[in-house]
Amino acid sequence: MLCWLTVTPIALWAAVRLLGLDRGPLVQALAFTPYVAGLSVLPLALALALRRWWPAAVATLTAVALLGVVAPRALASPQPAVAGPTVRLLTANLLAGAGDARTLVELVRRHGVDVLTVQEFTPEARAALDQAGLDRLLPHRQLNPEIGTPGSGLYSRWPLTDVGLRRNLNGWGFTQAYGTVAVPGAPPVRVESAHPSAPYALDQVGNWRADLTAQPPASPDGALRILAGDFNATLDHGPLRALLRTGYVDAADAAGEGLTGTWGPYDGDLIPPVTIDHVLVDRRIAVRSVRVLTLPGSDHRPVLATLTLPE
Repeated sequence: MLCWLTVTPIALWAAVRLLGLDRGPLVQALAFTPYVAGLSVLPLALALALRRWWPAAVATLTAVALLGVVAPRALASPQPAVAGPTVRLLTANLLAGAGDARTLVELVRRHGVDVLTVQEFTPEARAALDQAGLDRLLPHRQLNPEIGTPGSGLYSRWPLTDVGLRRNLNGWGFTQAYGTVAVPGAPPVRVESAHPSAPYALDQVGNWRADLTAQPPASPDGALRILAGDFNATLDHGPLRALLRTGYVDAADAAGEGLTGTWGPYDGDLIPPVTIDHVLVDRRIAVRSVRVLTLPGSDHRPVLATLTLPE
């Protein structure tokens, strides 16, 4: 009985994850799948120690399933053989403008960032960033500062064309600034600052799913696309995996950094961080490295991706 009591909950978790049953309260829970995958070996060890073979068999299948979907995120994957220009892209959620502007500008300067996407971008944050020198580092921009959390921005070292703004029509109504970046020596790249609604309550799960479903799909036979921002979803959520299947690659996953948390702890609670900030790139773009940085004043950690574009 002890073996079954320890094996069954994790086996059910694996079934929910593999079958894509992220509904209701399961949506928030599934964000912690990497931690459950790590714990999945404990029921197996208990069943083997007690020589309970049926629980051990179920525990083995469970551990293999969970580790099979989680462990590859810590391993770098082969990249396309492209030899175009290098682009360094940084994305940061500013927590309603509270993220420290000087630190963010220093990150842009220190890492030679070429493109910056920001979420929860306020008028005060816009002024503070330019005061700290961002206007000289990244002079081209498409900005929509708003009071509170809906604002969004896109900054670039190179000229932007076809700029615009898309507002998610559900939940908090987060906006997504976008534009086409003219990178010298490469095809144009459409970059968008992504920010779907958060599933922070049961009555918001539908909004979360609708916003993720409405994200612009990749265009494998067309223009290069990059979505970078706070997706409020991990790779264990079905809607984000469906978006990836349109032709995107998660940069952190490709670089072997897919298990690094980007959000949390939350208000001091002892809850482990989860990975909800992503840089999704067209499969024709090579991911060279990904780093998760620190931004004082924000509960999110910025994600820096170094990319190589096709010629």
